[in-house]
Amino acid sequence: VDISNLIYSVKFHKKSFNLQVEERESVLKALYEGEEIDPNGAPESVQNILGRYSDIEDLFPESLREEALPYFVDWLVEKVQVVVITAFTANEAYTIFETMNDRGLSLAPTDMLKGYLVANIGSAEQKKTANHLWREKVFALKEFDDDGDAECIKAWLRGQYAQDIRSGGKDSTPGDFDRIGTGFHKWVRDNRELVGLDTPNDYREFVHDRFGLYADHYLTMLEASETFTEDLEYVYFNRRLSFTLQYPLMLAAIRPDDDTQTARTKMRLVAGFCDIFIARRAMNFKAMRYSSIRRGIFNLMIDIRRLEVPTLAERLKAEVDGMDHDFDGMERFYLNRFSKYYISRILARITYYIEKQSGIDTDYVRYVSRDVGPRYQIEHIWANQFERHEDEFEVQERFEDYRDRIGGLLLLPKEFNQAFGDLPYEEKLEHYFGQNMLARSLHPKCYERNPGFVRFVKESGLPFRPHEQFKREDLDERQHLYRLLAERIWSTERFEKKAYSNTPADEHQMTPAPPTD
Repeated sequence: VDISNLIYSVKFHKKSFNLQVEERESVLKALYEGEEIDPNGAPESVQNILGRYSDIEDLFPESLREEALPYFVDWLVEKVQVVVITAFTANEAYTIFETMNDRGLSLAPTDMLKGYLVANIGSAEQKKTANHLWREKVFALKEFDDDGDAECIKAWLRGQYAQDIRSGGKDSTPGDFDRIGTGFHKWVRDNRELVGLDTPNDYREFVHDRFGLYADHYLTMLEASETFTEDLEYVYFNRRLSFTLQYPLMLAAIRPDDDTQTARTKMRLVAGFCDIFIARRAMNFKAMRYSSIRRGIFNLMIDIRRLEVPTLAERLKAEVDGMDHDFDGMERFYLNRFSKYYISRILARITYYIEKQSGIDTDYVRYVSRDVGPRYQIEHIWANQFERHEDEFEVQERFEDYRDRIGGLLLLPKEFNQAFGDLPYEEKLEHYFGQNMLARSLHPKCYERNPGFVRFVKESGLPFRPHEQFKREDLDERQHLYRLLAERIWSTERFEKKAYSNTPADEHQMTPAPPTD
């Protein structure tokens, strides 16, 4: 069956492809004549043509090859219709593009948004440049996560543009925050005026100066969430607790004209707020479900949008000062199904803080990672042996409740717990001395020939002391000590200029401890 006339025509003894696009001519010619072609460095459309041609070769069924092929060709030519749809404006082209892709296997919202934005950019050269930048950023975002591009765009649009959110009532309607989450490509098209899209140049700038910029900031956040970074450590801490709302909140504060250092300072301040927010709620057994906190976080997002650094710091401190719950809850904080997830991270932070202040080589990642070194887990200082504590507790239930209080917990390698966890405290104490500083501080030797730790205890005024035995009163003392440590670690001093103006900033500024009983 001769199908050459469907591929090219001949005029004046010269072949001309029916779909004549100059940059594709060489690849079409090579495919038609069975020649090899090197895709390296070729335009994106050429690489797509080669890729899809290869797919057809690989997937074409054996039943349609050889003798059956001419019949299949006749059927394809006679029965399959190709419809040409002509659009006279870029908006019409996008409407057709979106409508067609709502049928069958839809394009992702990221591709739909790109199609809309690029279609409304002026010249072909500008479209090409915008398309290249978009693909470059999307590729980098997908390197972190398959949905990284979509999550970035949602965080950016929510942080910078969303004006309202679903109220939560029975008959409430979705707000910008919600609609961005379910279809941001449609939301942008429907809110062109809000996001500043009017002229072709607006669309170009939206891709280059907005998407490109905020995608870079988002990539910085993702890198800090995966790799512990000294000046963005709060981002890492929050990520370990799966607090994804930190990303739109951080992006909300950043202005398009902020330099890199200013943007990082804002990231640190906002992530630092999230760190305190999580800790205080966790220590008071407050719900951390997305549905429980998203409205409050959204309202703060509106308040801090594009603020200057000093104003941002003041606003975040005021938000913390206005919280309903403080560290009083730490005096009663205990291990249960809700708190277990947080307690391991809180113990890691406390341990990391003590070692850092004592000038000891430490690594927070080691205490929370499941991939590096020994796996750490929560260790009860008291073994689950009620008979050893009958002199202090009348009933076993009361003993078990007390045993789970955070003051009676440590973070130690899993192997330690398996080997020594059931021993009496007096026998475990010698083994504690060979572990991290939080465990070691129970042993009298920790206060001898240990200048860094001794200096830290003296300068901080914190009520550290050795415990040669560990009774109910000792556990109460440690519970109070942990509370005082928490107040330091999650202090609002991080919002003071002396803290956030240093790079990397140090959350561990030495300040006198409050008076202790």
